[in-house]
Amino acid sequence: MESSSVRTAGVPTGTLAKIRFTTIGGMPIVMFAALALVTVLAALTKRLPNDMIGGFAVLMLCGLLLGEIGGRIPLFKHIGGPAILCLFVPSALLGYQVMDDAMLKAITTTMKTANLQYLYIACLVAGSILGMNRKILIQGFLKMFIPLLVGTVAAIGAGMVAGIAFGYDAKHVFFYIVMPILGGGIGEGILPLSIGYSEITGTAQGHLIAMMVPAALIGNVVAILGSGLLKRFGEKHRRFSGDGMLVKTGEDQELLKAQKAESALDLRLMGFGLLLGCTLFILGSLLAPITGIPGPVLMIIAAAVLKVCRGIPESMEVGAYQMYKFMSTNLTFAILVGLGALFVSWDKLIGAFSPAYFVICTVTVLAMIVSGFFVGAWLKLYPVESAIVTACHSGLGGTGDVAILSSANRMGLMPFAQISTRIGGAGMVVFATLMMKWLS
Repeated sequence: MESSSVRTAGVPTGTLAKIRFTTIGGMPIVMFAALALVTVLAALTKRLPNDMIGGFAVLMLCGLLLGEIGGRIPLFKHIGGPAILCLFVPSALLGYQVMDDAMLKAITTTMKTANLQYLYIACLVAGSILGMNRKILIQGFLKMFIPLLVGTVAAIGAGMVAGIAFGYDAKHVFFYIVMPILGGGIGEGILPLSIGYSEITGTAQGHLIAMMVPAALIGNVVAILGSGLLKRFGEKHRRFSGDGMLVKTGEDQELLKAQKAESALDLRLMGFGLLLGCTLFILGSLLAPITGIPGPVLMIIAAAVLKVCRGIPESMEVGAYQMYKFMSTNLTFAILVGLGALFVSWDKLIGAFSPAYFVICTVTVLAMIVSGFFVGAWLKLYPVESAIVTACHSGLGGTGDVAILSSANRMGLMPFAQISTRIGGAGMVVFATLMMKWLS
């Protein structure tokens, strides 16, 4: 009889097996190492292309690596670890002047000259809004409108009171702390906000991003922790919890049934989605001089109006959504690396983290969660679920929603969470930009 220690023919075991089956961002580690080696050698020998070819290679490799590391650290991975590392590490490398010059030039060309971040924003905004089920969008928004409205007002009020109490300027707290928390994430919120603020004030976009990113990150962490506590509260006080059901009559189950299975991948439709996203962005640029409203804000409004009015063929909506999924899946970490390297000042980033800053962000999110709880109870919603969905208003986009709902074991609330994050966040971007325009 053969010993159990005998290896199965052709199947590596031990260290070789670990190496073979280890992946970085889903890519086999050996393949990743080979691609990274080629890119690093090209940079060291000054042969890295100073264009989108070199820029994409550097951004995607760094994004895959940092995202993987952030996703493997216990606890840290549940509070936005991948996004935090993708932003902070490149910023630190540049701040301490240890980033390779050839890599920095390629990143700069890709992000600034080629405007990759704008293409990313266009695809995310178009796909995230047009890709939502219209019935869920309208009826779900009607159910969550009052909790979201009250929660938003409570968050703004509490955040500004806390900020003023700590000696902050009220205008600064509103535009650069509270609004980034409520904006719906980095790609969908902070980037459009920074573009709009920059056009209105003339301030460099990088400076604005560095001011707003810490608030969004801290707000997301507080929302995750708050949802975990709500889960524990619901387990101890059963009358306040719907165990994942939002409406006490069960009406939300009908909305969940309205969700359609995702369509099969269609490469031609993805091309249409890419064109649609670009065209909506161009439309915003065309209307901006006429209306005085920044283009990215008008793009959001146009996408929402077209969705509600059925102004886009369903096939192109599917294409926009598939393009959104492609961009968010493959380029989110890469974009964050570029933002960290070029737009997030390390000194300003570190300087933003102070006890008072943490308190302001925490108070803002807690006010929203508490108001969602009590307003939900008043509207015959399950208070725990209402508070959790309202908390998603301060999430870092779709990944933030996943983290918040996972901590509460309420993934079934995702359609409502998406309304809170996407529509609520888009509304805050529009509102904040218009307010900035009015007050400037």
